[in-house]
Parts: sequence; C-alpha cells; structure tokens
Amino acid sequence: MARTVLPEINLFVRVAKRSLDWVGLGGADYRMRGNAANWLELADNVWHYRRDQLTEGERNELRARSDALRQSHREQAEAGKLKLLIEELEDTLRRVGGRVYPKNVLVEYVEFFLVAAIVILGVRAYFVQPFKIPTNSMWPSYYGMTSEIYRTPAERPGAVARAFRLVAFGARNYAVSAPDSGEVSADFFDNGFLAYVEVPGRRWLVLPTILHEYTLFVNGAPVKIRVPEDFRFDKVVQGAFFGSHDEMLAQLTREAGRGLAESHMFNVKPGTAPYRVYRLRLGKTVQRGDALLSFDLLTGDQLLVDRVSYHFVRPSVGQGFVFRTDNIPGISDNGGQLQQYYIKRLVGLPGDRLEIKSYGLYRNGQPITGSSAFGKNAHREGNYPGYQNLGDLSEGRSMSVPDSHFLALGDNSADSKDGRYWGYVPAKDVMGRPLVIYYPFTRRWGPAD
Repeated sequence: MARTVLPEINLFVRVAKRSLDWVGLGGADYRMRGNAANWLELADNVWHYRRDQLTEGERNELRARSDALRQSHREQAEAGKLKLLIEELEDTLRRVGGRVYPKNVLVEYVEFFLVAAIVILGVRAYFVQPFKIPTNSMWPSYYGMTSEIYRTPAERPGAVARAFRLVAFGARNYAVSAPDSGEVSADFFDNGFLAYVEVPGRRWLVLPTILHEYTLFVNGAPVKIRVPEDFRFDKVVQGAFFGSHDEMLAQLTREAGRGLAESHMFNVKPGTAPYRVYRLRLGKTVQRGDALLSFDLLTGDQLLVDRVSYHFVRPSVGQGFVFRTDNIPGISDNGGQLQQYYIKRLVGLPGDRLEIKSYGLYRNGQPITGSSAFGKNAHREGNYPGYQNLGDLSEGRSMSVPDSHFLALGDNSADSKDGRYWGYVPAKDVMGRPLVIYYPFTRRWGPAD
C-alpha cells in the first residue's frame, strides 16, 4: 500500500530549507545536502502518486537513482558528487514526474501562500482572532480612535516623524487650508453635535466601508473632511475651537436663542428623515491659505481575542467581553450590521441583579468586584468617569440578568451605548475574551485587562 504523503507539509519543508540556501547559511556541502533532501522528498512524492502509472523500467530507474542519492546523502558525500546525482535524478523526474514534477517556482509559491492563508483563517476562526477597538466606550481601559490636534504649523510633525507615527501608532495626518479669508463656521444638530453626511468609502483602498463627511465653512466657502464612521470628529472641533463640548453646546444654544444662527433642514443619508441643523460661528477668523485644521487620527487598540476558553470555562465577571450583536434586538433593529462585534466588560451572569449608586456599580446588593476598572470608576479615579444612571440603570432602577444571557457595560460609562440601552447578550453570541494588545506600540501594549 502506498504511504500517505501530505504535500502541504512537504511544501513548507522545501520552502523553509530553500530559504536557508538563499541566505547562504552553512558551507557548500551543507547547502548541497539540504538541496539533496529536497529532491529526495520530491522523488518520494512522484513515486507514491505515480508509480502505478509508470512502466516497470521507469519505476526501476526512479528507484535506482533515488536510492543512489539517498545513500550518498546519508554518507554526507561531498557537494560535487551530490550535485551529479541530483542532476541524474532530475533528468528522470522530468520524464516520469507528470503533473507532480516539473513544477515551476511560481506555482510552488502560490501553493505555499494558499496553504498559509488556509492555516491563518483556521486559527482565526477557531482559536485567536484579531479585533480592533473602534470607539471609546471602553476608554481608558482600551482606546478607540483618538486625535492629536496641532494648533500651529510648528507643532505639526515633519515627514519623517509622520512616517514613524504611522508605523508605530497608526497615526494618519489630516490637514486642510482655508479656501478664503473670513470667519469659520459649521453646521450642528440641535443636540450640539457636528452635522455630517454618510458617504461610501474604501478601507485599505479595497474593502467598502462608510465614512462620515463633515463640512467647515470659511466666509461661506465649504471645506470637506472625511473620516471613519466611528471616529468622533466633534472632539477635534471642540479641541481646536472650544474648550469642551459643554462650551460648544452653550454657544449653540445662545446663538439659536438669539436668532443669530441660521437653520435649515439636513439629510444625513438619502431616504431618511431630515434633521434641523444650525450654522454656528466657531469664534475664529482665518486668512486664505492659513491652516484651518490639522490633526492626527490615531488608530484604536488592536487585540488578539481568545476564542477557545469560553467553550470550556464559564465567563467571569470583570473580564473583557467580545460578542456578536446580530441577535440583540436593541442593536440589530437599529441599523446594526450582521456579524458586527462589540467589546464591553462583563458585569452580570444569569440570575445577577445590577444597579448603580453614586457612580459605583452594585452586583446583588454589593459593590462589584473582579476588575480594577470597577473600583476606579466607583471612585472616579484618573480618567474613569464613574458609572452613570442612564437607560435601564437610571436612578432607582435595576437590571436582572435572565437565564442563558449576560450583561455587559462599557468602562467609559458616560459615553457608552451598552447593556443599559440594548439589554442582554445571548450566551450563544459570546465570542471570547481579549488576550493582548498587540498594536499600536504604546504603554498599553501587552496583556489586556
């Protein structure tokens, strides 16, 4: 019976050994022995796949020349002798190899990368999956996309620094100049957020995605800026033209109340109901050609998520928690995308009762434990804002987790659309827990909390 041979494994071995030859590791005899081993593996493949199709003379010739090379390889013969035997074996393989040999280098490496892709997809599907944090609902534990504003041309990094920041932090620079001289203004919704239009775009120049297009005006002349859908461009405008969102909202309210702000109806995307927007002056005057706005958009934290352990152990309160959203009505019925993933922190198991008191989260009547983020939020330590009485956990209300479900909240409670708004996560939709932050290369790089 013919021995079963896995051509994918042989291919990996041949490519690895050939790579060593190319970089010149070892002496001539060492490299030639490696070359001989590759040819012997190939001859074995031809023998096992095609011997029933060969004539008796061809089988005898292939076996004799393979045995001669194998014997010399075992005896560690010098390079010249091995080269001669390899050439004789190659001549035979060209005549009897059929579709197994000859094979050109291009086909071999296409096979190599196809096998590698299959292995990677298998690992991603069943063991470890990359995950990118899009928003700042888990800030400051995990960062979504953030910005760094440059208020003067001197602050903006040079070309070399921008290239380094792109590689190390995923920082992409946005810079626009004033098309005219005059006062800067923009359109705002009545809730104080900057108006935008949803437009189609491309991610990595290939994959379709949705972008948000914002417009600033200088003396009425428009300047358009397109950013990823999940990026909070409002914070860039707040930082560049105001001190805070509250100051921006106060100015909008003041001008609208005095009749100083123009208003008109505005469509975020075709086919939807229009919103009323207000043209608000931003309190800045620029000259034609001046830098109107310059900032870096820094990528969100990118994690490796463990997809295995929850098949064997129960999720624990306090762990980072990644799950699908397509079976959560509060998300999927509100324009959610199929197979969209969220990351929050697990705060409730089946049967638990959760409530918020004075910025602290309580589980079954006691302050919740299991993560340092719980205590930091309760004491509003550092950048942790404390848990907010919003949605189904507004003041005096509690949530009880049903069977086969979990409750997940964001660490950035004041700016997180989480279980308080859309309810519970079905157990069948739990994907896993974060293992490490592998990019960008900041102080947060390393094991995930």
